[in-house]
Amino acid sequence: MQKGNIGVTTENIFPVIKKFLYSDHEIFLREMVSNAVDATQKMKTLAERGEFKGDLGDLTVNISLDTDKGTLTISDRGIGMTAEEIDKYINQIAFSGVNDFLDKYKDNANAIIGHFGLGFYSAFMVSKKVEIVTRSYRDDAQAVKWSCDGSPAFEIDEVEKADRGSDIILYIDDDCKEFLEKNRIEALLNKYCKFMPVPLAFGKKSEWKDGKMVETDEPNIINDTDPMWAKTPSTLKDEDYTSFYRTLYPMQDEPLFWIHLNVDYPFHLTGILYFPRVKSNIDLQRNKIQLYCNQVFVTDQVEGIVPEFLTLLHGVIDSPDIPLNVSRSYLQSDANVKKISNYITKKVSDRLNSIFKDDRKDYESKWDDLKIFIHYGMLSQEDFYDRAKDFALLKDTEGKFFTYEEYKTLIKDNQTDKDGTTVYLYANNVEDQYSFIEAAKNKGYSVLLLDGDLDVPMVSMLEQKLEKCRFTRVDGDTIDRLIVKEDKKETELTKEESDNLSEAFKSQLPNIDKTNFFVEVQPLGEASQPVVITQSEYMRRMKDISRYQSGMAFYGQMPDSYSMVLNSDHPLIKRVLDETTASTAEALKPVLAEIKGQEARLAVLRQEQNKKKPEEVTQEEKDDMAATEKAVNEQKEKKRQIIADAAKGNDIIHQLTDLALLQNGMLKGAALAAFLKRSVDLIK
Repeated sequence: MQKGNIGVTTENIFPVIKKFLYSDHEIFLREMVSNAVDATQKMKTLAERGEFKGDLGDLTVNISLDTDKGTLTISDRGIGMTAEEIDKYINQIAFSGVNDFLDKYKDNANAIIGHFGLGFYSAFMVSKKVEIVTRSYRDDAQAVKWSCDGSPAFEIDEVEKADRGSDIILYIDDDCKEFLEKNRIEALLNKYCKFMPVPLAFGKKSEWKDGKMVETDEPNIINDTDPMWAKTPSTLKDEDYTSFYRTLYPMQDEPLFWIHLNVDYPFHLTGILYFPRVKSNIDLQRNKIQLYCNQVFVTDQVEGIVPEFLTLLHGVIDSPDIPLNVSRSYLQSDANVKKISNYITKKVSDRLNSIFKDDRKDYESKWDDLKIFIHYGMLSQEDFYDRAKDFALLKDTEGKFFTYEEYKTLIKDNQTDKDGTTVYLYANNVEDQYSFIEAAKNKGYSVLLLDGDLDVPMVSMLEQKLEKCRFTRVDGDTIDRLIVKEDKKETELTKEESDNLSEAFKSQLPNIDKTNFFVEVQPLGEASQPVVITQSEYMRRMKDISRYQSGMAFYGQMPDSYSMVLNSDHPLIKRVLDETTASTAEALKPVLAEIKGQEARLAVLRQEQNKKKPEEVTQEEKDDMAATEKAVNEQKEKKRQIIADAAKGNDIIHQLTDLALLQNGMLKGAALAAFLKRSVDLIK
């Protein structure tokens, strides 16, 4: 028997391992199985080189549980170890000291793995004792048993072992009993070891027999040793790719298409990236790309390796050239990683471009699912915009598709305003904005459908990228003011008539929380709607952007502002004006006379005070001015009240107002009930 202490420069490395790897303690199983697979692969290599002449036999790695003994065992028929090799690879852990260790690896649990033989020591994250029973493949090798209870002390004994290879026996610690549960181990093997290149058996297969599940004698192989991404693309069919996708993501819809990556120089990279069907909830779709290193699962957090916008994709990347055991900041500056990221971006761009050119109709049919990837890429990566602008599409409200250049050519002549700006009209809901879309079409204008999650920031970017253009939602104003072809036509109404008309409608608007209305009178033509409610493109866009950018949050708190435009050319508006004028004329006569007199007096007082310096104005003069201003405001309030009282009984005002609100989805509750009752009464 040999006894000794593990060659570490700190008294006890195991509490350190437990403390700093605890959040990732499940990776111990990956490390144990990976070591067994490595030993098996080395055995195969020796046989291929002729350095081992014997029979390789069954090379399956077996993982087994013994709940009575509280052990988890990983057994292989690999190269095994001699006592000297155990001493070299297991006992002699040479590094400068625990402080350096902590400084270097405390922020990155994975960083420890693969350094100084510590991958094996991850076993002590979950074990109170570890045993290695091993026998080297070499002729006449003596089998040995190494054991350690989590202190630097170890023992090595000579034992009997009939076959080559190693059994790693973990005596699971009391606070880690979950790793003695079959389902837990099965889940971890499925996560980390699903595609390892050597068969892995965990228990026996079960089958349904005589009304119950019965264990068979056949080993339960849990991995695919020859995964899809490692195969030559020319040997694969579409159904192979879709079948593999279902293996990776059982609950997902069929993917749109995929890209098979296969590079040998200047770095090694294989993989398959799938474009999933996704229209929203971007963040929920992240972390679906699985990163492997030589078929061993490492992580599904691939930021820094894959361009950010492509983290929305699904699939697998496998590369031995990605430095997994370093900090994320190093990863992001690593030359190979940058090359890989650039390569993936180029491959995705080329694939999209070829699909667009080879089968545009099929590409258009997938655009609604594709656009979130393409738009995200264009917004987040400048060089991707330059690649994608030729195959990015715009869709109009009739379902027709255009490239940016095609659409510009289509609308340039008809949708350019008097200042030479090309106006891109768009809707985000065809049903809700139907009447506005129809008004635009009646003018011969085209209307885009922009209903995606990223269309608001996309619009702002396109206004910067495309030459002298402006994007305006079709309900952002009356159609003639969206694309102004000539100087504005003035209303024939007097200021007094316009003010009274505006006041009549404004007084009857319902109180809607966090909503302001501004009423104005414009001549829109007899054929146009009598009342139109619009919202400023600028304010709506700012409020939309506030949902994406925290620095813009104050826009989200501001009330919604709408313009109510009264069409002074429409017969119903003229009728309202006539009725309001007739019903208020008598009551307004003395009020208007008083306002006129008080305003004249106010003008004289201001003129006199303007001739003096502020300090020369007496208190009496100031009081006189204030009293006169108050008198004017009181009379104006009387005027508003008289008009409001008249408007209150005018069903046309109420009906036109409610129709405009209804068109914008703003008529609800009691106001909607009143509208329905009034509509029925008007039909009677």
